Amino acid sequence: MPPPRKVIIDTDPGQDDAVAILMALASPDALEVIGITAVAGNVPLALTQKNARIVCELAGRPDVKVFAGCDAPLSRKLMTAEHVHGRTGLDGPALPDPVMPLQDGHAVDFLIDTLRREPAGSVTLCALGPLTNLATAFRAAPDIVGRLREIVLMGGACFEVGNVTPAAEFNIHVDPEAAEIVFKSGVDLVVMPLDVTHKALVTRPRNAAFRALSSTVGRAVADMTGFLDRFDPEKYGSEGAPLHDPCVTAWLLAPDLFTGRRINVEIETKGAFTTGMTVADWWGVSGRRANALFLGDVDAGGLFALLTERLARL
Repeated sequence: MPPPRKVIIDTDPGQDDAVAILMALASPDALEVIGITAVAGNVPLALTQKNARIVCELAGRPDVKVFAGCDAPLSRKLMTAEHVHGRTGLDGPALPDPVMPLQDGHAVDFLIDTLRREPAGSVTLCALGPLTNLATAFRAAPDIVGRLREIVLMGGACFEVGNVTPAAEFNIHVDPEAAEIVFKSGVDLVVMPLDVTHKALVTRPRNAAFRALSSTVGRAVADMTGFLDRFDPEKYGSEGAPLHDPCVTAWLLAPDLFTGRRINVEIETKGAFTTGMTVADWWGVSGRRANALFLGDVDAGGLFALLTERLARL
């Protein structure tokens, strides 16, 4: 069996971020989480770094190093999503405040130092929120770009268009300048857009399967995904809320659950109506070089079976 893949999770928890983190921490045979870097996004940084530590303790992993990163986009005012995630970002379950400490130092410095220290090609970045921390690190230390194995990120859309504007998905829209830096960096990118995540729906039977685990983690995840259910089904007319970020973890564990194609993706930063749009050349009409594996479909049943099995380990 190969050694676990080394991953850093860059995140703005967020209930779905929390589930993605739990899934990763439940899979030490496959994933070695060498650090978690928090960024402002779904809620401000003071809450995202706190929520990341809450989730680590929920998983029984207070040893995981959590760093606070950028508290605002590169050049824009922060836009948050309390209307989706609640005041704390983890509304739903009643979880205690964390005891484990926040690490000294900035998340960007941790990213730079770690990528310089670890063997080239050995670390994967899992980006679950706005890409501010990653872009800041790339600008400060261009030498780390070529040392990454790949970036697997949740963001963007093609046929599903936008969820925060008619054209843009939230993570990319919050900091499109950062996304542009990452997408133009040359790093091997795997992108989980809304086209995939809107098929990963927490239906009532899937929520019940979490609760049926009869564990603290199972109940917490059921409460988190149940909280999200108040918003998205009404918005989209769907049978449950999309579980966006766990698709990133699922890709690392079982890529055969997903299908997509390598295409060119550009980030719109100046559009009057389309700022933050991922201009995904699905049909290959632009002639631009492919820079991302852009996923288009997922075996949702297989994804939720995998997720439930992993959560049962915690």
